[in-house]
Amino acid sequence: MRRPYRPSRRRHWTDWTRQTHRTRRTRRHRGAVLCALCVAVCLLGVPDSSAAGAGRMPDRLVRVSSQVFRLAEEAGRARQRYESGVWAAKEQTAGVRGVARQLRQQRIVSSALREDAGAAARAQYRTGGFTAADAPTAASDDPMELLGRQSSAERRRELLAASLGETDRRSRELAAREQSAAASWPAAEEDLARLRAERRVADRRLAAARGELDAMARAAIAGGRCEPLDRERFTTAAGAYGPAAVDTAGAAEEADWARPVLSYELSAGYGDSGASWARGHTGQDFAVPTGTPVRSVGAGTVVSAGCGGPFGISLVIRHADGWYSQYAHLSASFVAPGEPVLPGQWIGLSGTTGNSTGPHLHFEIRTKPGYGSAVDPVAWLRVRGVRL
Repeated sequence: MRRPYRPSRRRHWTDWTRQTHRTRRTRRHRGAVLCALCVAVCLLGVPDSSAAGAGRMPDRLVRVSSQVFRLAEEAGRARQRYESGVWAAKEQTAGVRGVARQLRQQRIVSSALREDAGAAARAQYRTGGFTAADAPTAASDDPMELLGRQSSAERRRELLAASLGETDRRSRELAAREQSAAASWPAAEEDLARLRAERRVADRRLAAARGELDAMARAAIAGGRCEPLDRERFTTAAGAYGPAAVDTAGAAEEADWARPVLSYELSAGYGDSGASWARGHTGQDFAVPTGTPVRSVGAGTVVSAGCGGPFGISLVIRHADGWYSQYAHLSASFVAPGEPVLPGQWIGLSGTTGNSTGPHLHFEIRTKPGYGSAVDPVAWLRVRGVRL
């Protein structure tokens, strides 16, 4: 039997299905439009975070680098105060010991004088008043001679009594000084403990600031943006620690040549061999903490500034006589290629960027601006009157 044909019902179902699909497509289209509008608004209304971060990096770098400098000065002063306190405590201890030693000596002298005075008194009692050691016993002797000898004995007793009184007075003074020193010792120990705590706090703050500066230097290299610090802003942010200390633009010396750093320890030298150098060490290393001012050894012009690679943040300066000096593993620089520099002028801050095992300055003297033409920098500076 054939099934009856029902067109109306089929047509009704088909129209409903088409309408539903049309509605769904419309909703999808509206959703896509809304998403596109949101993306456009976000792109137009929200600034690029990387660009903003790049704009803020120099400000932060100036703040952190100047903070390292200030904290280094504060830590140095705290260390000096602590060392002065230690010296004062040692002096006080030595003074207390000296007073105690003098007091013991005075007490020994006082005891001996008292024994002599007792012996004289006992002799006077036995002889009925005559205490001369060589007093004669014969009755025919001259009485005037006996009186003279007795007078001499009395004079000795008077001198003995005066010495005993002076010794007792001196002993009392020394005892009072010893007591005063003992009473002041707890306060001295408290002051020394306070200075020690101040030094530790200053050292911790300095270490944290140096670590932040090292991290910022690595980030600058990773982003390929090793921009030089602004000298005036750094000077302002560094604070009032002496204009000569922070004058990075005019810190020239009277001599034509200068040391690259002022306070340092020489570490790896020119020509040293080891696992860190494939063909030998090409410069002289100065062991200095991060943030130490690095100075130009002579007048010249900055010809290149490195940002990455084995030398990390680095500078190369051409000098008037055709020599080149390189300063590597910096955490920041103050100069850019093309800028002139003076002897002793600050050109950067030391760090540990590049192939470095710790904070130091790698210093080279070259006959050409590129790697591979280095000479012994210590001998080179010695010839020019600079001894390391």
